[in-house]
Amino acid sequence: MTPEQQARQEIDRPIRVDDALANKPSATYDMVLTNPPFGKKSSVTFITEQGEVKREAQTIIRDDFWTSTSNKQLNFVQHVHKLLRIHGKAAVVVPDNVLFEGGAGETVRRKLLQESDLHTILRLPTGIFYAQGVKANVLFFDRKPGRERPWTENVWFYDYRTNVHHTLKQNPLARADLDDFVACYNPANRHERVATWREENADGRWRAYPSDEILARDKVNLDIFWLRDESLEDTDSLPDPAVLAEEIIEDLEAVLEQFRLIAEDLGERVTEG
Repeated sequence: MTPEQQARQEIDRPIRVDDALANKPSATYDMVLTNPPFGKKSSVTFITEQGEVKREAQTIIRDDFWTSTSNKQLNFVQHVHKLLRIHGKAAVVVPDNVLFEGGAGETVRRKLLQESDLHTILRLPTGIFYAQGVKANVLFFDRKPGRERPWTENVWFYDYRTNVHHTLKQNPLARADLDDFVACYNPANRHERVATWREENADGRWRAYPSDEILARDKVNLDIFWLRDESLEDTDSLPDPAVLAEEIIEDLEAVLEQFRLIAEDLGERVTEG
């Protein structure tokens, strides 16, 4: 196949199977919307001479990344940032550990606040993803040119998790459930947002935190919540028993998944040793 034919084939079939994290992006974009595959660590699978299947942690090393880590989610956040043109916009679905994990996580959060405008975080409830019990968020940020002062001035949080109950079958998430968030986001002019949380309205789900306050938090922790969890105080507010049963199943499956990750991690350490 000639180079011209190969180039034509790539144009005709723009989707290809590849490791998105392996190399620097060959092009940049004005907008990136993505829900990267969940999983704590990147790993490679290989077969030993004895026929045993082994897995080893794979640390992604790229000179355009802020930090090197085997945490797949932190790598995707860095990769998306590099995919954006200056002033390009991104919305990325990430699990909770991206908001609070130390080490590389702190570095990524600090750099994200510095080199982009991380203007919005949507806290999502469990029961809406194929992997049960997943606690996820959507990070909205715009890439900015370099300067000494951080670009992020305020991070707006919408808590659509506390006292919200969704399941995949009994009560699936619908587009209308996000209408209030969209209204608060104010896509027509997000610089004219109005918080719904106030001292006299403690149930407001929408509020802003100054970046100076966030940068002063331990490990630049973005795992922020303020609403009172009614299920911990008032048994009358508990959801329908069928919903509760499904939520229990989701929680148990989430715990099992965590144990699987621990077991894989232990196996990786044995292999490395």
